[in-house]
Amino acid sequence: MKLLVTGGCGFIGSHFVHLALQKDPDVEIVNLDKLTYAGRLENVSDLKGNARYKFVKGDILDRELVKRLAKETDEIVHFAAETHVDRSIMQAGEFAMTDVLGTQALLEAALGAGHERFFHISTDEVYGSRKEGFFKEEDAMQPNSPYSASKAGAEMMVRAYEKTYGLKASVTRSSNNYGPNQHPEKFIPRAITNLIRGKKVPIYGNGKNVRDWLFVLDNCEAIYMLLKGKHDGVYNVGARGGEENVKIARDILGIMGKGEECLEYVEDRKGHDWRYAIDTGKINALGWKPKVKLEEGLKRTAEWYLVNAQWWAPLVDDYGN
Repeated sequence: MKLLVTGGCGFIGSHFVHLALQKDPDVEIVNLDKLTYAGRLENVSDLKGNARYKFVKGDILDRELVKRLAKETDEIVHFAAETHVDRSIMQAGEFAMTDVLGTQALLEAALGAGHERFFHISTDEVYGSRKEGFFKEEDAMQPNSPYSASKAGAEMMVRAYEKTYGLKASVTRSSNNYGPNQHPEKFIPRAITNLIRGKKVPIYGNGKNVRDWLFVLDNCEAIYMLLKGKHDGVYNVGARGGEENVKIARDILGIMGKGEECLEYVEDRKGHDWRYAIDTGKINALGWKPKVKLEEGLKRTAEWYLVNAQWWAPLVDDYGN
């Protein structure tokens, strides 16, 4: 099986590329990545010279390029996207272009190449927020940020190609991922790298917003299982947990040997969703469950950032990092 993986130099995509190559000696991967600020060649530098791996620098909006690459591969696994909520608030147009129109370009390329199926990586944020209970796959999407709206739009495009053209599709809606190699604009690596540099950890509002945290390798295992099993449809992928942001920050303080004085409460994010929570019964029934407990995952993540400053130090930017 030869896969076209988009965004394979990004956080989740690079972990998936490594996992797929390790698990199946018959898998070949073409990694298409634009190398924006979040895409790092360093994430896949160890694959240089691997006969089953090829890197192509390019934009998913380059329709001729994606058509050619689709014809050279059997299936597309689509990670490439603009993903940071704060950036989407300031740059909504870029998110719509990449996440919606880029997905459509890939769908068209897959259809033209005769692919049987398209694998799309989405997010639980498409559901919006809820105070209690858990979202199921059949629940309506009610996105609240330009980022989540762009991902919902991409999903609607995937659905349209299923219903109109008969292209089978698999979609994963995962909860918040964390782990090594994540850009320090995101909450957990931002907290860790700030503390390493003697800075405070910014907490939006009162810190009571709830997220379900999933270790990145667990997510990649779920994606790989669905891919190999040819499971179509939408699947929630999460840890079926839920922790307040301030609780996660305090856990990180404990791991880093820091005190409460290192927290800094800041003005809340615009349109900040209160709670994300997804029901994972559908994928659990197929045999997948997360393996990495939150405490272990946070420790492993902190340890990675402590010894890999050369990776993240050039990335700190104007988001307070």
